Amino acid sequence: MSAMDDFLSARTSLIQEDRSLRREFLSTNLRSDKEVEADKIVRKIRAHEAATIWTEELPSVPHPFPGMEFLTGKPIIVKTKLFEILSKMPKGALLHAHLDATVNVEYLLELAYKYDALHVRVHEPLQASKLSTNLPEFRYLPETEFTSLTSLTDPSYLPGSWVPLKSARNSFSAELGGQDGFDKWVIGTMTINPTEAYVTHNTITKIWKKFLSTFRIAQGLIRVEPIFSEYVRQFFLSSIEDGVSYVEPRINFIYKYMVGADGKENLPHRDWLIMFDRVVNEVKQEMAQQGREGAFIGARIIYSTVRFITPEELDWYLEDCIALKKEFPHLIAGFDLVGPENEMKPLIYYAKNLLRFRERQKEEGVDIPFIFHAGETLGDGTEADVNLYDAILLGTKRIGHGYSLVKHPKLIETCREKGIAVEVCPISNEVLRLASSMPMHPLPVLMNYGVPVSLCSDDPAVFGNMGLTFDYFQVLVASEITGLSTLGALARDSFEFSMLDEETKKVGLAEFEKRWEEFIDYVLEYGKL
Repeated sequence: MSAMDDFLSARTSLIQEDRSLRREFLSTNLRSDKEVEADKIVRKIRAHEAATIWTEELPSVPHPFPGMEFLTGKPIIVKTKLFEILSKMPKGALLHAHLDATVNVEYLLELAYKYDALHVRVHEPLQASKLSTNLPEFRYLPETEFTSLTSLTDPSYLPGSWVPLKSARNSFSAELGGQDGFDKWVIGTMTINPTEAYVTHNTITKIWKKFLSTFRIAQGLIRVEPIFSEYVRQFFLSSIEDGVSYVEPRINFIYKYMVGADGKENLPHRDWLIMFDRVVNEVKQEMAQQGREGAFIGARIIYSTVRFITPEELDWYLEDCIALKKEFPHLIAGFDLVGPENEMKPLIYYAKNLLRFRERQKEEGVDIPFIFHAGETLGDGTEADVNLYDAILLGTKRIGHGYSLVKHPKLIETCREKGIAVEVCPISNEVLRLASSMPMHPLPVLMNYGVPVSLCSDDPAVFGNMGLTFDYFQVLVASEITGLSTLGALARDSFEFSMLDEETKKVGLAEFEKRWEEFIDYVLEYGKL
């Protein structure tokens, strides 16, 4: 052999060794010849679109490139063949999504218009120049508190007064766009647009302020007994439509009561779970009647509360979580603390209470795993970054986001060896300014080190990344190593590292493999077109 032959042989061996930890290369993920061929087709399409679609200069999208900022590039994404293909792909499970941001806000608003009890108010006069910052507040009122006011935009309107939602829409000033203008205004306050994400809210603090405001607004429409069940149902159905067959949403239980059908805040957490459970069973029945039993394995809840409470207040929620787990053992999947890590309390602040929670579980005979948000930060050694150490020491089963995990070699090794999966939310991380584009996202580092990963959408109603196709797309176009088999491994891991019992996991994975083979056949046929 020549020196060049030796060099090329050594080069091939080094590359293979370097990539050997990636989970798509595990012995359990042996690829069929058909999958290898389908992977080639997808790679060919990706390369062609990178050289054509993503090089065209458009007035609305200057300097486009694959994996560019999502909100700007979305109009291009949805026109690609690659997106069309991925929309047919079975995605497995969605393991990181906050329930209050899982349903398209346009659907939510249409749902809200059905109820006369829903009212809206603003706290300062509505003006075109300040429309985006004058945020609406919604409330489902008792019949005794209904008002006969007709307009938010009439000069006689007294800020802070409740106006029936439908009346407010019907009478919205023509200067502000009339009914369509009302819809546009409300939807804009519950979503993040490209200008906000990439221009006006140009720091993490600013974009998080906008982000959190969307939840405060939507909550008045969602946490209402007549709406809640339909909202949950739509979340399930839209997930199924995108190829997601199991979900573990985080529900924020910070408010101890939901607004009941009588307009009063009197519906305790127990009733929330009763409604959730009923909808799970109804959707399962609907799928069975359609001959699609495997399309929806089910749903479980990650009980969450917010990092601004005191340790003493946390104890109430921990006991509430135990009580709900005892009554609904099939629904409560785990416990988490949510909120902006850069600003709110770190896990160490609650460590004593969380350690006691583990003992309380033993006393009560229940098992409620920790599934902590940790490392959703650019910090290095900050409290938010150090949350990663505490999450692992507290025994977290998965890590939510884990964006700064790549800065910690020992923690990466621990996650790989102990099977602690990272719930990576690519589009969320980019829109919330942790990365400016997907090629800058640290996900490939985790994957190359063999850390198990589940791709997640986080808050799709706010970001516009409904389902999981958009997140899979962004990951696929941003790496030359990543291919169809990588996406399959990610989907399998979403099942493997879910909180499902082992028997149901087997059922879910078997159904996934069946649908995966059908998907591979679809890609092969697509390649012939």
